[in-house]
Amino acid sequence: MALKKYKPTSPSQRQRSNVHYKKLLSQGNEPKKSLVVRVKSTAGRNNRGVITTRHREQGHKKMYRVVDFRQEKFEIPGTVKTIEYDPYRSAFISLVSYVDGEWRYVLAPKDIKVGDKIVVSEKGEVLPGNRFPLKNIPIGYLVHNVELRPGTGGKIARSAGSAVEVLGSANGFTDLRFSSKEVRRVPENCYASIGQISNTEHNLVNIGKAGRSRWMGRRPTVRGSAMNPVDHPYGGGEGVQPRGTKRPKTKWGKVTGGRKTRDKKKWSSKLIVKRRSSKRK
Repeated sequence: MALKKYKPTSPSQRQRSNVHYKKLLSQGNEPKKSLVVRVKSTAGRNNRGVITTRHREQGHKKMYRVVDFRQEKFEIPGTVKTIEYDPYRSAFISLVSYVDGEWRYVLAPKDIKVGDKIVVSEKGEVLPGNRFPLKNIPIGYLVHNVELRPGTGGKIARSAGSAVEVLGSANGFTDLRFSSKEVRRVPENCYASIGQISNTEHNLVNIGKAGRSRWMGRRPTVRGSAMNPVDHPYGGGEGVQPRGTKRPKTKWGKVTGGRKTRDKKKWSSKLIVKRRSSKRK
């Protein structure tokens, strides 16, 4: 699948690219009204209106699709009716009609098509979209929307193109390998959906212009080296200056590089078999 390019009518359009939605999504379908709600944007502010997360704004108005991450409809087959765009996430979503008359949105795996059947069960045919306990998924298969604790709903591998590889089960746990090469143990009774998440070329999209970032709810970000000394540890100086501090720091002087931030007493640390590989060479 090739990305959609634009005619170079301006410098930004020359660089801009996007996913070819017309080739991938169902056309002429409005979102299911009963599964759509309005979510008020906080724009990075807390209940007192104080900015707690910088570089955020409301962006373009959009409606939230209620996606079923738990998928607790056991042994009830469903049919994929549409594959749709979701403005709140990078992956595509599927509208599923179950035989008991209920409709739900679920994350769409790669290669799933309109008309395909999906089911949540203990055992069954290993096809994209079907959901089984980790202990019943063959070794080497890619899965997504993986639970960390049974019954809590999928927490892992939910963004575009992401997937987790099943390495095997033993002693009540299943070993999973992430894309970062980290290996982690998860209770084997946790459920996971078969396949890789859709929209695998999302990471190749070139935003192209600043205005498109504003549509997405991102405000401009100022470099620390362009600020005054009173505003940032990197600020001040004539011309282009080096960092001037021993370690990289945030705007508030907190060390960000070369220091481990994970809590050593975190409950899940004992379930990590192998840490992700370092980016440093």
